[in-house]
Amino acid sequence: MKRRLRAAWRLSRCVAHGLHGVAIVMLRFRGFDAPQRHAHVRWWSVKMLRTMGIEIHVEGTLEPGGTLLVANHISWLDITALHAVVPHARFVSKADVKAWPLLSQLAHAAGTLYLERERKRDALRVVHLMAGSLAAGETVAVFPEGTTSDGRVLLPFHANLLQAAIATAAPVQPVALRFSDAAEPISRAVEFVGDTTLLQSLWRVACGEGVVARVALLPARTSAQLDRRALAQTLRSDIAAHLDR
Repeated sequence: MKRRLRAAWRLSRCVAHGLHGVAIVMLRFRGFDAPQRHAHVRWWSVKMLRTMGIEIHVEGTLEPGGTLLVANHISWLDITALHAVVPHARFVSKADVKAWPLLSQLAHAAGTLYLERERKRDALRVVHLMAGSLAAGETVAVFPEGTTSDGRVLLPFHANLLQAAIATAAPVQPVALRFSDAAEPISRAVEFVGDTTLLQSLWRVACGEGVVARVALLPARTSAQLDRRALAQTLRSDIAAHLDR
């Protein structure tokens, strides 16, 4: 009973913090310059993790300038954890996120690029948008697995979106994400796979005990003139090697 009451308290605070973020986006965000926006994204993300009882541990340093971040994908929390570390990153996300309450408005304010998976040629459109952002010195983040895993198995990496980095000769930095908790090195509370709904996932996370988000920024790779499939395999190997430690 105590655990369920604590989870309910966390969720109520999570909703309140989400609404606060939406209010900032609607009423104040347009008047902020870029550093102010990034500061608010970091603040909101760190507080959301803390509200849900999650600590964050960071390893490594971010590659400066226009960089493509490539991370493994476990949960909707991945974006929050990465924004707590890299608040200026623009994520490529599935278009389904547009229908999520609260999160959709926050994602839009953070400059998210949406991919319509059911449209076969939409990846090419997104690659052009990513290339423009990278050429302008922005940081873009993708999850090349294309879907979430349980954190125990690293799925194959899709290479299409990596073409944006190759076309602009931008560095590509692999990022290894892991969520642990008091009971297991890979937390089951954070799993967001199969038919799990967002509400079910929120409840499981809120029930978690001692959850820690671990973000490892691994050494960047050059991308100029590389084959995208070979680059995808190299990045996957980098992340797998770190997660297997």
